[in-house]
Amino acid sequence: QVQLLESGGGLVQPGGSLRLSCAASGFTFSNYVMSWVRQAPGKGPEWVSVINAAGITTYYLDSVKGRFTISRDNAKNTLYLQMNSLKPEDTALYYCARGPKGSYGPRGQGTQVTVSS
Repeated sequence: QVQLLESGGGLVQPGGSLRLSCAASGFTFSNYVMSWVRQAPGKGPEWVSVINAAGITTYYLDSVKGRFTISRDNAKNTLYLQMNSLKPEDTALYYCARGPKGSYGPRGQGTQVTVSS
């Protein structure tokens, strides 16, 4: 069955960096658009970024442009999110999802990112 397993979250100070990973299995990863989505405490899900199947085209939430970079390694069935210059408002549960913004399919359980001094 489809499995998406995120890792790489943690506690980081403002201005710090983290790299999230999402290991995919149970489907042909290289055939699918993939997204990162986050959910802060008490708020609804917020789409963060999307990458096309080939890894060439990417889009970002305005508030993370220039700070976050989405990428993928189709040979390793893995999706990444490099997060730099982190801010307290980036604190959330981050999860990967199969599919584009607004049309998600399976998703992972998520990895917690906390930005605090």
